[in-house]
Amino acid sequence: MQQYPSQLLEEAVNAFAKLPGIGRKSALRMALHVLRQPVEEADAFVEAVHRLRHDVGYCEVCHNVSDAGVCGICADASRDSRTVCVVESVKEVMLIENTGQYRGLYHVLGGIISPINGIGPGDLEIASLVERVADGGVDEVVLALNPTMEGDTTSFYIYRKLADFDVKITTIARGIAIGDDMEYADEVTLGRSIVNRVSYQTI
Repeated sequence: MQQYPSQLLEEAVNAFAKLPGIGRKSALRMALHVLRQPVEEADAFVEAVHRLRHDVGYCEVCHNVSDAGVCGICADASRDSRTVCVVESVKEVMLIENTGQYRGLYHVLGGIISPINGIGPGDLEIASLVERVADGGVDEVVLALNPTMEGDTTSFYIYRKLADFDVKITTIARGIAIGDDMEYADEVTLGRSIVNRVSYQTI
């Protein structure tokens, strides 16, 4: 077992090691790096994390991360409010925005249906999506979930929930290999998949 010369150092390592993808060796490097930084920089880091956790919330419309009740995308009058792109998480919103190929709004589910992980439809923001469509003003729903078994299951579930509404349901073109995570697609490929989206019924 690793021995630490300081109890406080060990506590910092334990904290960093809780971050996803960070092992104890990496956590130790991060803790030692912080220890070597000027106090002002370390304090700024702590303040940024504190404000992130306490002051950042979620958009009451689309559930994107937001500093206010409504996120900047939903509040932007120049966006196409009649097109809603459904994504798994905030990460996908950022990926699609980086392509510069989409000017509609979003709806963040907060995950995908995954029985093996105990995640069902009721754990996701699917009901609020149905409400958005039912309230009117939405002409197209773009299903932009990762092309995995869980992603396809979630897309099909949403398609069935929206089937009775007068709304066009599309999905991004399969420019991303089956089973690949959207995160690993380059911006050009992802952007092309958005632009060349097709009717969900043809998949």
